[in-house]
Formats: sequence, structure tokens, C-alpha cells
Amino acid sequence: MWLKRKSGARQAPVEQLGALESELMERIWARGETSVRDLHDEIASRLAYTTVMTTLDRLFKKGLLDRRAVGRAFHYTARVSKHDYDQQLTQHLLGIAVEESGSKQALLSCFVDYVSDSDRKLLDELDELIKAKKRSLRASR
Repeated sequence: MWLKRKSGARQAPVEQLGALESELMERIWARGETSVRDLHDEIASRLAYTTVMTTLDRLFKKGLLDRRAVGRAFHYTARVSKHDYDQQLTQHLLGIAVEESGSKQALLSCFVDYVSDSDRKLLDELDELIKAKKRSLRASR
């Protein structure tokens, strides 16, 4: 999976985040720009300051965060929205499932069964998405 930087340049593939990375990204998505100190204070100091700092640095190096120097500290912002990250991660994981599946038919069947068992309204939405995609494909011929 490739994330695009705001400038349009491609980033290295992003894997699914670990528990701490996910927690910190959720907080940054909710807060907007933040510092290590602000996040450390928010989580009631249950983690060492350096753990928060190192985790944010890793997220920056993975291309998920931007940072700017403010005095002697960095302030971090999400480079990609939560919606975009979730969508790209889902596409990536589905891509793996499709490529690794011995039977694409079985994969689709299991997906439809899962959706219909968990949420009938979602099954209707899936049907509408399929119809819209078919119309779009016909129109582009």
C-alpha cells in the first residue's frame, strides 16, 4: 500500500499499526497538531516521555506524520486523514486476501455472508455500490 504525501510524492508502504502507534494516531487525528509533551500529559504519564517521543518519531519516519520545530520541540500533525488511512489499509488488506485466496469466488461469498449476517443495511449499501460501479464501467467504454 502506498500513501501519497500532500505534495504528491509516494511514500514507502505502510503496514498496520501497533497498539501504541494506533492509540497515538487516534489522539493526533482527534486533536490536530500536538507535541510530545501534550500527548504525554494527556495519557496521564502511563508511558515514559521518551516512549511517546520515539513512537511519534517512528510514525513520522513511516510517513504518517508531519512535524515542525517549535522552539526545542517538534509539533506533529497527521499527514493522512483517519478516513484515508483506514481506506488505504482496508484496500491493502483486501488486496492481499484476493491475491492469496485460492478461490476468489469463495472469498467473495464469505464476504457477502459476513456482511449479511452482521448488517442487512450494509448489504443493501454493498448492492448499491456494485450497481454504481457497473454503471461507471459501462459509461467509460
